[in-house]
Formats: sequence, C-alpha cells, structure tokens
Amino acid sequence: MSTGEVVSITVEAVWLIIKCSAPMLLTSLIIGLIVSIFQTVTSIQEQTLTFVPKLLSIFLVLIITGDWMMNNILNFIVDIYSRFGEYIR
Repeated sequence: MSTGEVVSITVEAVWLIIKCSAPMLLTSLIIGLIVSIFQTVTSIQEQTLTFVPKLLSIFLVLIITGDWMMNNILNFIVDIYSRFGEYIR
C-alpha cells in the first residue's frame, strides 16, 4: 500500500466526517445565534437557555438525517472492506 493510497483514504474519511457532522453543527450554530440574539434583546442571561434548544434541535436533526448519515458511513466502510485485498499487497 503506497503513501498516496493512505492519503487518499484519509482525505476521503475526513470529508465523510465533515459531510456527516455538518447538519448537526450548522443547526447548533444557527440555534445558538438565535438564542444569543434573544438573550441580548431581553437581557436574560440564563446559561441553560442556550443548552436545551441546541440539544433538542440536534436530536431533531439526528432523527431527520440519521438514515442519510448511516448510509454514507456504511458505503464508506463497504468500499474500504471491498478494497482490502488491494491494501495488503
């Protein structure tokens, strides 16, 4: 297995991680921004006010996109395992 193949697999894995985590991270970012603006406008400085909406929104995003994420990860793993014979040469 050459260095180029290792780098290619690593790059593919990193892009898979970014692609699968992006919906949750973007949702958390948007909800956090909305809650921060709400806290600034109303002068409410409660710490748990940011935590609960983010948690609920991430659970909702996981329910909606969980199947898509699992299929992407499963396809990557199947692809890696199917090329295993090439890697050990």
